[in-house]
Amino acid sequence: MNLSAVLPADLLPQCLPQHVAVIMDGNGRWANQRRLPRIAGHRQGAKVLKDLLRCCKDWGIGALTAYAFSTENWRRPTSEVDFLMMLFEKMLRKELTEMHREGVRIRFLGDLSALSPSLQREIDRAMQETAHNTAIEFNVAMNYGSRSEIVYACQQVAKKVEQGDLSADAISEEMISQHLYTAGRDPDLLIRTSGEQRLSNFLLWQLAYTEMYFTDALWPDFDRDEFHRALQVFQGRDRRFGNAKDAVTIAEPAAEQHIAVKTAALIAQLIA
Repeated sequence: MNLSAVLPADLLPQCLPQHVAVIMDGNGRWANQRRLPRIAGHRQGAKVLKDLLRCCKDWGIGALTAYAFSTENWRRPTSEVDFLMMLFEKMLRKELTEMHREGVRIRFLGDLSALSPSLQREIDRAMQETAHNTAIEFNVAMNYGSRSEIVYACQQVAKKVEQGDLSADAISEEMISQHLYTAGRDPDLLIRTSGEQRLSNFLLWQLAYTEMYFTDALWPDFDRDEFHRALQVFQGRDRRFGNAKDAVTIAEPAAEQHIAVKTAALIAQLIA
């Protein structure tokens, strides 16, 4: 048995995040520190992402979402963008069979229409071939920008209102969520590497109650030990989702009814 596939003893399975998102920052700096071309950092970063995906699967984490290429990344030098696109396409061709065999479901999030036809074909093939896999969900944010995603979701909802299929009063958070690219479970944990502490237009809606972990480690150095430390920190967080600390405990049904009755009575007094 691969010892690294075993969940570390200090991590509790029931307390692990079920969805981890990563902002993979620091590839260029990693390469510069070693006097290597930036593409060497991206190549090493791709290897790290592959191992992190397998680690999540080994340790029972159900979903991994990676910020691979943002809508702002087109501003980078053309040679670097071309290499990244070639790397994405090459990795899909090389790794798809293995990921499919391991039960990985691959999804791509973002405006894929701006990508090359050949890359779009590889993306379509990867999503179709793995659509029914259940071991782990691997979401790749490509040409992704969260503000654009929210605008897109609002446009889809607005069309339904225009067509008379939906009233404006019926629009809810749940409805907006279902029209986002993700349309699924929000991340429990966001990890950003290289010491930066900002979201960079990534999953702005979905991260409302996500725990955030920032590390100085550059992405190509983010190994299983670094991931282990991030999970240790996550398990030490007190996730209250807006509740007061002393109100987190789940009440018994009778107690819940008592609280509801008292709350209704208090509201009635305030209205009166």
